[in-house]
Amino acid sequence: MTEAAVNTSERDPIAEPTPVRTSDRLFSLDVVRGFAVLGILAVNAITFSMPEPVMMNPSLQPGGLEGEAAAAWQAMHVFFQDKMRTLFSMLFGASIFLIGGDRSDLTRGKLLRKRLFWLGLFGLAHGLFFWFGDILLLYALTGLVVLLVRSWSAKRLLIVGVTLNLVLSALYVGIIAMMRMAPPEAMDGIGWDTTPEQLSVMIAAYQGSALETTLTVMSAWVAVVPFMAIFLIPATAALMMIGMGLFKAGFLAGRAPAWVYGLFIALGAGSLWLINVEASALIASGFPLVETMMRPANTFLAPLVSLAYASALILLARFGLKLILTPLARAGQMAFTNYLTQTLIMTTLFYGGRGLGYFGQVGWPDLWLFIIGIWVVQLIWSPLWLSRFSMGPLEWVWRRLTYGKGVALKRA
Repeated sequence: MTEAAVNTSERDPIAEPTPVRTSDRLFSLDVVRGFAVLGILAVNAITFSMPEPVMMNPSLQPGGLEGEAAAAWQAMHVFFQDKMRTLFSMLFGASIFLIGGDRSDLTRGKLLRKRLFWLGLFGLAHGLFFWFGDILLLYALTGLVVLLVRSWSAKRLLIVGVTLNLVLSALYVGIIAMMRMAPPEAMDGIGWDTTPEQLSVMIAAYQGSALETTLTVMSAWVAVVPFMAIFLIPATAALMMIGMGLFKAGFLAGRAPAWVYGLFIALGAGSLWLINVEASALIASGFPLVETMMRPANTFLAPLVSLAYASALILLARFGLKLILTPLARAGQMAFTNYLTQTLIMTTLFYGGRGLGYFGQVGWPDLWLFIIGIWVVQLIWSPLWLSRFSMGPLEWVWRRLTYGKGVALKRA
């Protein structure tokens, strides 16, 4: 969701930072970022189209979750859920170092803080007025913490990031497992057994006037903020540190030996198999509360799948398939614009008052038609736009705000 680098003069170490030139971008980062921004839509789609309880308990969707619907959910869960968020977070961690440089570089550090400030404002507006699932504010807040460790070595970043990720994953799984000992009445507030009548009320709240829908979005966003502050900032910080460490080690820049990428692809394939087994068991058992929320295979192994995806894309780029990957790279160059455009498209389709009002009417597997349609549009429009312009429209706005001066949009 960020540009690949910031230019500074090699001859003048105190030269003022300027926006990255297209020729200086790292193709491997853009390709992986493009894959992540498209893939995240597969996960977010249900949050645009169904009430919150359906996100936690897929069996609550109108019509139930059987047959093709179950297979459609399983495809999303196995291949995308948590993997895209993990990949995004790692890439953002790499960008913190690329933009801010070493902590001794005060000029670039100031630029990085301004960049995160404006990202936070974008995220605040996005979450309050458009969609409660916004991740921009989370990244801005977490980035303000992670920028403090950007001078660490790759080894230290990886050790601390991986350790923190494993500890937090174990705590999460352990806490959810302890819910088995809680009395049944203590689980009533979670919404796991939401009735069809209650779902109908929630659906109607997103199908009202533009004002009613916006107030509903605001209410949902306010409810999410405490969870984000307590749980998601530490978890995201761990992933950002891993991404920064992987970039410094040369992995995300495409400079690691081929066998390293091959190893991660093998580990990711094995992880996908285990996650698929776990998902099949959840479907067969009717999505019991504790097991569905806990999902230990997915919780612990999602980062390995994310790195397998990155490895496969980097190897494809290394071995001469850049032409095929170019649309994906262009989508990655415009990740900020594409991410927010996904929200505009989906809320226009599903929200009432300011859209077509399909909220609560489309579930798995029909939701995949919307996802794939938007993928096709963004893979076409991103190269077309960048054939005439040097960056996406929202990237241009973000950079103007960050640099505090005019930034060329049209290609020379």
